[in-house]
Amino acid sequence: MPRLVAVLMLIVFATPAYAEEPMTVDRMAEVVQAVDPEAQITPNAMALTIEDIPLIIVHDARADRMRAMTAIRSADGISPAELMRMMQANFDSALDARYAVAQGRLWSVFIHPLGPLSKDELLEGLGQVVNLALTYGSAYTSGALTFGGGDSNGIHRKLIDDLLKKGEPI
Repeated sequence: MPRLVAVLMLIVFATPAYAEEPMTVDRMAEVVQAVDPEAQITPNAMALTIEDIPLIIVHDARADRMRAMTAIRSADGISPAELMRMMQANFDSALDARYAVAQGRLWSVFIHPLGPLSKDELLEGLGQVVNLALTYGSAYTSGALTFGGGDSNGIHRKLIDDLLKKGEPI
């Protein structure tokens, strides 16, 4: 067997498919309740609050999908310049969360397959959704990574770091 193929096989078979057990709805509920003990858990959705921002998580285990989101404002009256800025943010500073329009509202959303979602990815995704909502109209950033040397990098990253810390015991 050629050496490169042997090395690639070693990497593929030595690397676990998941760094942890696959995410389930019950596991996601456990993580959500660690973040917000007053979270409302229903068979198809979860509602929680982070930094006074209400979030909804909808999930479908059969489709292996989840979506965390918060409504920001009515989509009516969004200027072309503002829409352009949000699309730029979706490309470079929103990262895993995104600005989206649905049902006449502007949303901040994080969409991910459920099974491969790690606890930390879930927590970072929730933090990014909140940061996009909080920075709408100003920095338009998820806070996970910002390009440049401004003062806002640490401010927005703090929320994600705090959520990761809350999830450590789980």
